[in-house]
Amino acid sequence: MKHFYRTQLSIADVLAEADVFFPGLGLNATTNAPKSRTYVGPLGALNLSVFAEGGHYTFVEADTDQAGESRLDRNVKKFFVQLHRRADPTHALEAAY
Repeated sequence: MKHFYRTQLSIADVLAEADVFFPGLGLNATTNAPKSRTYVGPLGALNLSVFAEGGHYTFVEADTDQAGESRLDRNVKKFFVQLHRRADPTHALEAAY
């Protein structure tokens, strides 16, 4: 499943967050390129790519080898929330209903 997220964090900041977050889930980094990471573990495989996108945005793309809403996919979404909190720590997430 493919997920994406746009942030105002730098590429280096996003990759530093990923290097802490995903090994904490038991995933080991197998590829450590300047703008991408590949993590493999008991939850599956994850390819994370990060690149600058028009102006001050950083585009984060996460591609898992899992189908549907797997545990790895849910953790990718949690990683995106963590990036959001790092970019804007004062923002409070609320239910929209």
